[in-house]
Formats: sequence, structure tokens, C-alpha cells
Amino acid sequence: MTANANVGHDDWNERLELAQEMIPLIHQLHRNNNVVTSIFGRLLVGVTDIDIIKSHRYARRVAHRELSTAETLPILRELVDMNLSSASLDLGRLATGFADSSSENPRSYLEEELSEIVGSGADREPTDVVLYGFGRIGRLLARILIAREAAYGGVRLRAIVVRKKGDGDILKRASLLRRDSVHGAFNGTISVDEENEVIWANGTKIQMIYANDPADIDYTSYDINNAILVDNTGVWRNREGLEQHLQSKGIERVLLTAPGKGDIKNIVYGINHDDIEDSDKILSAASCTTNGITPVLKVINDRYGVEHGHVETAHSFTNDQNLIDNFHKGDRRGRAAGLNMVLTETGAAKAVSKAVPEFEGKLTGNAIRVPTPDVSMAVLNLELQKETTRDEINDFLRNVSLHSNLRQQISYIASPEVVSTDFVGSTHAGVVDGLATISSGKHLVLYVWYDNEFGYSNQVIRIVEQLAGARPVVLPKRIDPTEL
Repeated sequence: MTANANVGHDDWNERLELAQEMIPLIHQLHRNNNVVTSIFGRLLVGVTDIDIIKSHRYARRVAHRELSTAETLPILRELVDMNLSSASLDLGRLATGFADSSSENPRSYLEEELSEIVGSGADREPTDVVLYGFGRIGRLLARILIAREAAYGGVRLRAIVVRKKGDGDILKRASLLRRDSVHGAFNGTISVDEENEVIWANGTKIQMIYANDPADIDYTSYDINNAILVDNTGVWRNREGLEQHLQSKGIERVLLTAPGKGDIKNIVYGINHDDIEDSDKILSAASCTTNGITPVLKVINDRYGVEHGHVETAHSFTNDQNLIDNFHKGDRRGRAAGLNMVLTETGAAKAVSKAVPEFEGKLTGNAIRVPTPDVSMAVLNLELQKETTRDEINDFLRNVSLHSNLRQQISYIASPEVVSTDFVGSTHAGVVDGLATISSGKHLVLYVWYDNEFGYSNQVIRIVEQLAGARPVVLPKRIDPTEL
């Protein structure tokens, strides 16, 4: 039996009491300082005492031990008394960092570790965001934006643009936002003002705009100005098509949630978001698979060098496929998605080179659509320039997920029991399955899980916040993977 597997009644009650003491402190820190806390990436927003205990137990996956509330509570008490500006603080990393430090008390450690946010931050107006399209990705983007506005206030969802599909359209759209068969119920309340075509979600006013031509909308008439428009329809993927959005009053920049064609920059947040320039008015957030594999490929290439490789993805079916056999313009995609594995193409392998030019011509790829509604897996079959071992690779990737500046993109797990549904709701771009790693000399095979809906949507929002200049400071400081 593993340690902590037999938690006694008294020990459980003590944990519960400490977790209950943490709840008002977490709210106070957020309300007074706009500081959001987490435990190794698991946000402590709207949490219960049981949620807090589970987050501490989750720490064993990344720190090889279960974190105690007795370790994080003193850190939290000190944070509340400090004059901090807006930030995202990881209590798990702060607690373990203090335990490993030579500091005699938490306050001195925190003052040094958080020196850049000690002091009051200036308030700023949030940036307006418009969602063009309201499908699978659009609704998840809406959920995340609403939650992020409440947490950080840097961006705010102002409008959703769709084509009207008949009477009661807005009620059906609201219902789809309220309930999701994969991701569960919306965390909050939703109401509809049919007369004014407005959806209210957790106090956020979202204007529903019905339009057929993206260039005909005057967003300023809805008091929307200098907005970032996220096109999640996939209808236009080249510059000429997407420029139609910029002809509308009130739109400043356009972000596409699909691979961009031509000279459009494909951005994988965490990898090449620093390539974004002020002059870039149209950008792409690449694809879910490109986001899932690029961070892992980048760190492996930086350390070991990749001669060449093949990427095979087992990808959940999408709305583009047919529910039952019927005509489809694409090869094989006309066959019933829920009954078949469907071999198809993926451009993700080639698209990696748009974010990491060193991979130009080095990767091939295919995809197999499988009968699951969400969560996919990429198998990276790589030939390296340097020899390595399975243990060395896994230790490296685990450290990247724990300590590096890619820890929001790369996660790591080593459990013999996990299956695809365990990764529904993952906010990471990809999760390395360490137990599946195969290494022999210069030959390496990695298995990477990714929530192709929610994980990808979080990557999109990170780009939106980057464009808005609203990315929260994440502390403790992270290091470059090449330094690990």
C-alpha cells in the first residue's frame, strides 16, 4: 500500500479544517489584490474544501509527494498580508520552494520570490473580445473568457456573431452554452434577454449579433471598440478572407482557430508567441494537434536533436464527419464517425515547422479519427541525434512540466490506469504519458494526450490575452527547458 493511502479520520478532519480556513483567504486575496492562486496549475477559483484537498493530493503527480494544507496555509496567510499586484501564484510551488530554501520564515522567502509584484498595480480597462462563430470551440472559448474576466479582468467577451437559424435561435445558443455533453454544465448562471438579443452569463452581457457578411457589422454601435475577433468558423483561412473582419468598425485584430494559409503566422503559445508584432493584424492559433505536439517536440529537439520523425494521431471525431454513412466531399469522412476508425490526413506535422523552423522537412504525419467525442493522442516516433534512455527522457519531461516556462503547455503523468476521459478538461496543450515512453539508443517514441477541445481553447485564450497585453504574471519564476 502506498503512503497516504490510509488516511485516518483525525487526519482527514484536520485537513478539512485547514482547507476551510484557506477558502476565505483565497477569496480575500483575489478580491483585494486580483491575485489568483493554484496548486501546481490547478486553479483555486470557486473551490470547496474538498476541491482544495484534492488539489493538494494531485501534487503527488508532479512533486512525487502529497502536499499538505499545513504547508500551503502559512504561505497563504502571508500573501494576504502582503501588498501584491495582480498575478497568478502557485501555492504548491511556493510551499515546496520554501521547504527547499534556506529561508527561516515564509515572509522573507515570499518577499524575495515575489519582489516584482510587491506594490499596487495600476488598473486597466479590459480589452473587448468578439467570437465569430459559436460551435464546439466557440462555446468553450466563451466559458473560458467569462471565467477569466471574473478571475483577472484583462479581457471581456462582448459579442458573439452567428447566422440566424430560425425562431428561438438565441435560446438554443444559450442552452448549448449552459449544458455540454462532454464538458458538463456551465459553472454559473445563464439568462436570455430575447428582445435585446443578449445572453447574460455570470453577470457578463454578451450581445448576440446575427450577420451573414463579416464586413457589414458596425461593432461600435454596440459600444465595442478596438476588439480582438476570434474567428472559430474555419470558413476563411487565408489573409484575403480574414481581412473582411478588419473592414468592420470596432475590430482591431483577428485570430483564427485553425491553421492559417499563406503568410499568416501560426502561433503556438509558449513556443513562438514572442514572434507576434504590433503590425500583425491577422494571426492563427494553429490546430489542436499542432498545439498538442509542438511544445514536446521543441524541448526534445533542443536537448537531443531530432533527425526526422513521424506523428500519428488517434483523434476524436469532429463535427466535420458524418454521424451515419452519407456523402462527404472528403475521403473516408463520409463514413459513420461513431462506428469507425477513419484514416485521414493531418497537416499538423508539417505545421510544426511554422512555429519551430528547425523542423522543416523533418516530420511526416497521419491521423486516425476514432469513435470518441473528445481527447486525442499523438504518437511521436522520433530518430534523435543523441542517444538517451527511457528514464532520462521521462525525468527531463517531468521536470519541464514542473519547473519550466512551458509548464502550462506540457504536463506529465505516470499512471497505469489513465484513459482518454481522464484528460477531459485538461488546460495543457499536451500531457506526456511517461509509462508509455519507448527509448532505444537514438530511437524515441512518446505518447502525448491532449484535450483537442478544452486544452486547445486554453491555448487560444492565452494568445488573446497576449494580444491584449493582459497575460497575468505567473509566479514563481519559471526557467527555460534548456537549463534543466
